[in-house]
Amino acid sequence: MAGEIFVTKPNPVIVEVTRGTGVESWHSGSAVVVKADGRIVAAWGEFTRSVFPRSAIKPLQALPLIESGAAEHFRVTDQEIALACASHSGEPIHTRLVSAWLRRLGLHATDLVCGPHTPLCDEAAKAVLRDRREPTPIHNNCSGKHAGFLTTALRMNVPAKSYADPDGSVQRRVLEALSDMGECDLTTAMRGTDGCGVPVVAMPLDAIALAMARLGRPDGLPKVRRSAAARILAAVTRYPYLVAGNARFDTEVMAKNEGLVVIKGGAEGVCAASLPALGLGLAVKIDDGAKRAAETAMATLLARFPSADGRAYAGMGPFLRRPIYNTAGVHVGDIRAAEGWPD
Repeated sequence: MAGEIFVTKPNPVIVEVTRGTGVESWHSGSAVVVKADGRIVAAWGEFTRSVFPRSAIKPLQALPLIESGAAEHFRVTDQEIALACASHSGEPIHTRLVSAWLRRLGLHATDLVCGPHTPLCDEAAKAVLRDRREPTPIHNNCSGKHAGFLTTALRMNVPAKSYADPDGSVQRRVLEALSDMGECDLTTAMRGTDGCGVPVVAMPLDAIALAMARLGRPDGLPKVRRSAAARILAAVTRYPYLVAGNARFDTEVMAKNEGLVVIKGGAEGVCAASLPALGLGLAVKIDDGAKRAAETAMATLLARFPSADGRAYAGMGPFLRRPIYNTAGVHVGDIRAAEGWPD
């Protein structure tokens, strides 16, 4: 059917799950590494196939917040920029900062269209239940992104809640940024609604990787975009805890590598990264949507493309081979790259 996402041939198995001495489960998928000038460095599977990037492109969706002048006009801090790029865990630091941002704008949690969900952080979720509170849209992992869209809408003098309208000014500007950064025409691309209520557009996997490469190495881009990209990179690398949270893959990798890696995961097995010093962008899509496989695949790619001086990125071990424990705490298997991949 025209416009439908489909796989024309099987993607390779890139992650496997072991139990004892055997392989119990397999995850197939596609992956691609692209230079900022558009050259494909390495690719596996159907890497030109369009996928919904979900939250993996939040750093790109934050570009209009800065380019529109909204960030400067409303004195948006680097912490708030990091939250605009976040899928946060709903920990107190996240909810406190988003709440303060909205108050400064004269807005409230009810102005967010994302809706509530229980915090992703177990401790934060238990605290909500213990205090007999109901989660609010502030707890939503996308509340920072929505606060950024709201800020952009105010600066563009359009109704605040129009920020989620696919044909509204804010989302049109987001679409233009994605198209430009990925060097792909998305005007007729398949569309949907993300889990948080804003539009999501299907992008070729290699376009996602290219956009992330150019975010990290914005040479040749217009001055305003270069400045916006630099601020986003500075914010997420300075405040990686705000991008995700305690024990989360994105936070752990960025915190331990101090600007060498910018990484963002998304729902349904998507993960994207930028290696600014190398001018590379990386993107992974797991066919069955498994987060565990996407993170292991991305960690494996990062090990394959070490820093410019040849050193391995710090803290990758726990993600390259993730142990599986049974209910008694016994190590019974691992999540790891499939044998022979990515060689």
